[in-house]
Amino acid sequence: MSAVPQSREELVSCPGDASSHHFDLAHLPGRVSKAVWRGTEIGRAEQAVVSSGFPALDAQLPGGGWPCQSLTELLQAQPALCEWRLLAPSLAQLVGDGGQILLVGPPKRPHASGLAQLGLHEKNLVWLAADTPSERLWTTEQLVKANPRGAVLAWLPQARAEQLRRLQVHAQACDCPVFLFRPEQAQRDASPAPLRVLASLGLDWQLHVQILKRKGGQHEGTLVLPSIPGTLAQVLTPRLLRPSQLMSRTEASDVNALGRAVEQPSRRQFARH
Repeated sequence: MSAVPQSREELVSCPGDASSHHFDLAHLPGRVSKAVWRGTEIGRAEQAVVSSGFPALDAQLPGGGWPCQSLTELLQAQPALCEWRLLAPSLAQLVGDGGQILLVGPPKRPHASGLAQLGLHEKNLVWLAADTPSERLWTTEQLVKANPRGAVLAWLPQARAEQLRRLQVHAQACDCPVFLFRPEQAQRDASPAPLRVLASLGLDWQLHVQILKRKGGQHEGTLVLPSIPGTLAQVLTPRLLRPSQLMSRTEASDVNALGRAVEQPSRRQFARH
């Protein structure tokens, strides 16, 4: 019978001790090692992923893309604000592979010509009108259970944690990405979705993305992703590609003009005295 190590040095030097910083994950069984990662690492994805189309974002997503067989929550200040620009590259890839984009309860009628500029043609979109929260939830669950080819996009602003948990269970048997769109305030609520991101618009045709939850270490900071809608990049001048610079100059000129207007009467009044 081997002696039990007594000191901290003996514990660290013990090769079979899982608490050692020298512990090799390769010593674990195959399925176990795939599900274990160090706290500072990005978790590994056992399921298939679809590239987001943004290299900087893929580098921070487990597996290098949006996960299949799992829920992904996209939070934003208001619906129909960021989802199409953020997801269009990956959705276009899925459509190119013969899939369809299934929409459950979008808050606004999809703009066919605008989506076509993003590579998403009307023939590849299936819009399911579900008016009440219960209808949206039921429709989403049926689609996920059907395991369609393409992607499921559902607007579920009022879904509760237990309802999302049920969807996550079904999503584990669904081979396509499942995206749920919820309000920004939902980030305070618990969620079973393994991946949660918060998206907002930037001034210079950018998307600002924060990864609130993922497998592995916590992500800090905000990703700034270039995202000019459709084919606008081909017609925008260099100045219009940076609206923030134009805005700052305009604001500065307005302030200067206001300052001159205020200053002139005071000078005239001083001259009279």
